[in-house]
Amino acid sequence: MKKVSSVEEYIEINPHFSEELTILRDLINSTELEETIKWSMPTYCLDGKNILGLGAFKHHFCIWFHQGVFLKDEQQLLFNAQEEKTKAMRQMRFETKTDINEAAVLAYVKEAIENQRLGRELKPQRKTKSVTIPKELNVALQKNSEFNKTFKALSQSQQREYCEYIAEAKRDETKQRRLDKIIPMIIEGKGLHDKYKEC
Repeated sequence: MKKVSSVEEYIEINPHFSEELTILRDLINSTELEETIKWSMPTYCLDGKNILGLGAFKHHFCIWFHQGVFLKDEQQLLFNAQEEKTKAMRQMRFETKTDINEAAVLAYVKEAIENQRLGRELKPQRKTKSVTIPKELNVALQKNSEFNKTFKALSQSQQREYCEYIAEAKRDETKQRRLDKIIPMIIEGKGLHDKYKEC
């Protein structure tokens, strides 16, 4: 996607939907939302919070409601574009100018503004990757309780870095050499990359 610095430029690089985007833009700009560009797309905010965005694609154009999951959607105009990934965002999609029901669009935009004022927000859940301990490290942990204790005291990201460091080695000799190198570091309670972080 081409990097754009203004809404006008975005409309200009999407001439196949320029009139339609302008209609939606004018509707949205009739509210108190602040117009800006984020992710090279027109984005509309309230008090610094993303409320919605405009998008133009090959065969359709749309409005993205960042917290669209909270919209009542009485007219059944919204759908989740990425069912497995997207929790909060909903899309209102159009293919032609005649698909735009201006009164409905404005009602949805105003409801989205009101929802933001009421603090309705689905915050993204942080994904924590589990730590998979390679067998070579696991054997060493079972043999030495002090080593095991200091390893468990490390943060999950530090544990993961050590595990990946050993698991990424192709040959058994390399895995063993890496294990020998990291055991004293772990016993000292250091992370694999701590010396770089101190610089």
